[in-house]
Order: sequence, then C-alpha cells, then structure tokens
Amino acid sequence: MSQQVAVTTDAEHPSWGAPACPPHVLGLRDRVIEFVRERVVPHEAELDSGGVAARTLLERLRHGARAEGLWGLPLPAELGGADLSLTEYAHVAEAEGVSDHGPGVLGSTALLDVTTLARHAEPAVRDLYLPQVADGRMTMCNAMTEPGTPGSDPGLTATRASRRPDGSWTIHGRKWFVTGAGDAALAAVLARTSGEPPSTTGLSLLLVPTSAPGFRVVRELPVLGAGGQWEIALDGVTVPADHLLGEPGRGLRVISERVRLGRLLRCLRWLGQAERAFVLLRDRARARPTASGRLGDLQLVQALVFDALLAIRTTRPLVFETAALVEAGLDARVETGLAKVATARMLQQVTDAAIQVHGAAGLGPDTPLPALFRTGRMARLLDGPDELHVTAVARRVLG
Repeated sequence: MSQQVAVTTDAEHPSWGAPACPPHVLGLRDRVIEFVRERVVPHEAELDSGGVAARTLLERLRHGARAEGLWGLPLPAELGGADLSLTEYAHVAEAEGVSDHGPGVLGSTALLDVTTLARHAEPAVRDLYLPQVADGRMTMCNAMTEPGTPGSDPGLTATRASRRPDGSWTIHGRKWFVTGAGDAALAAVLARTSGEPPSTTGLSLLLVPTSAPGFRVVRELPVLGAGGQWEIALDGVTVPADHLLGEPGRGLRVISERVRLGRLLRCLRWLGQAERAFVLLRDRARARPTASGRLGDLQLVQALVFDALLAIRTTRPLVFETAALVEAGLDARVETGLAKVATARMLQQVTDAAIQVHGAAGLGPDTPLPALFRTGRMARLLDGPDELHVTAVARRVLG
C-alpha cells in the first residue's frame, strides 16, 4: 500500500456508530491507532514486497510493539499478552486492521492459532508449539481448500491421511489458497482419514511442520496482483500420532470453530480498512477544487459520502453484536454469516466510492485505495463466498 496515511481518532471523524469503546480500553485503542499510523502505515510498501528485507523490517516493528506494551493484546497473560476479552479486543482489532500489516506487527494474528492449539492440541504438542506461536517465533497456516474442488464443500476433500502401525499419519494431497504458507512453520491440514467423498465424516485436522520431508511449497498465487496466498503439496508427509488436532474424523468441528472466529476477526479488520477508505473519501471531497467550488459541493459526491458512511454505521453494530455472542459462547452462526457478507460488501462499496471521488489518482500508487479495493473484492470470497453464507443463513432462519 502507499505511504499515504488516513488513520484517525474518534475526535477527527464522524462517529462510526455504536458501540462506543469502553473507557478502560480507549487509551489502549488510541495507542494502537497512533502506532499503526506512525510506525506501520509508512512501511506498507516495504512489507508488501516480501523477502528478507521485509522479514527484517517486520521483526524490527514487532520489537517496537513489544517495547510499547502493544504486543499480543488479545492473547492470554501467561503467553505474554494483555488478556483482552473478545469484545474488548474488538475495538483494538478495528484499529489494528486499518493496515493489513497491523495485526501481524502487533502479534494479534496469533490469536486464531493460539485458540486452536490451546483447545485441541495434545498436551505435549501444545507445550511444544504454543509459546513459540504466541511470541511470534513460529507462524501457522490453515490448509483446507484444494485445486479443482469447491472450498465451500469440505465433503469433497481429496487429501488423505493414512495411519501407520506406530500410530503416526502419512498424508498425500495438495492444497491451495493457503494464506501465509510461504513463511509458516506449521500447517493445519484438513485430510480424509476414513470414508469417501462427498461424506463430511472421516475428516481430521492434522498439525504438519512445514519442514517435514514431503511438504512442498508449489507456488505463490497472486490475487489481483498481490501475493500472500500459496499452493502446497504433501507428498507422503508423516507426522506423529499426537499431531492430530481434536478427535479422529471430527476435524470439521475444529475447523468450523476456527473459521467462525477467523471470520469475525476479518470483519473487525475490514471495518478498520473501510474507515480508512472513508477518511480518504471525505478528505478528497473537502479538498479537491472544481471550477465552481470544491468537489464535496457536488450532490453526486455528497451521495457517495452519505452512502459510504451509512454502510459503515449500519454494518459495525452487527459485527460487534456477533463478537458479544461468540464471547458468551452462544450460537452465532446467523450473526456471523450476516456480519461476514455485510462487511465484505460494505468494504468494497466504500473503497469503490473513495476511488471514484479520487478519479484517476485513486487507481494509481499514490494512495492505498487499490489495495483496499482488492481486499474488498477478496473479502466476498475469503472464508466462504457470499452465496454460501446467504444460503446458510436463509436456511437456518426458514428451518
């Protein structure tokens, strides 16, 4: 993304709507806003470039986050975090998500992996990997979808894991659109341990070290010009018996829990990116001169501003409602589906409006808008396409 900064505090922009940030979290949230604005956003292009230089820069920024007490805020205190509850962290996640790199720099991307390992890994495996994942020494990717197979239908999973006489597992298969697989030390791999497609029973989740013989990164998959997604092959990869996450044949339960939390976290971060795009939209409309005044004096531009703000303010409460339900341990499947679709659509709408008001400048490298728009388009497919959630929510409501 560009080095242009558009990150604000509540005092600087129209209210994003309820709920307000709790007073005891407000100061922390504002420190995160400042850190992302001053330390992360100016380096987005370098972090996007990948390679050794980007990894070195990432470690330097992480050191700064630790020094300022902003590392791993949603993680348990015993793992070096601030132990924020999900509803408390939601406000911070929104601020971190202003930049795609914010959660990674601040250590919050580990929340999903820490939760999965803490709940489902065998004690020895948990003790081995959990501290390293929590402090950023080790990253983990989620390998679920496969080439030529609808990712929304796990029953068609063809990757297989066979149990050996000593209890270990040998895995054969291929996965793609695996986020972060290029740098990950561990992969949570969904594989069929019994049964045949299209059955959803017999699917298990196995924790695979990417250094294991037979694990191969096939290629990076550019998505609308950006990297970060990978295709991997598992050619006879063997992992110990205790690297099974959850029970044999019940992997979908583990993966569903993981994906639901992941969807919520993405929604919160997409809110932050939409708010960033809105500030760029508003500031452009205020400042851009025309022959008869400023761009924001034109009614069609005012309509874009109105619709963008309306989209943010009507979506945000839905996302925070979902966070409250998830934290309370209640069934939030309907709310998660609604939030995911609404936030993805909203992000694309707001960034599209911001690009339109910027004109040709919104298509070029001088603003973060092309990257924000790309995220908005990806959002309608990531963690399940919109159509999947529309159908699932409608069936649940009607059933």
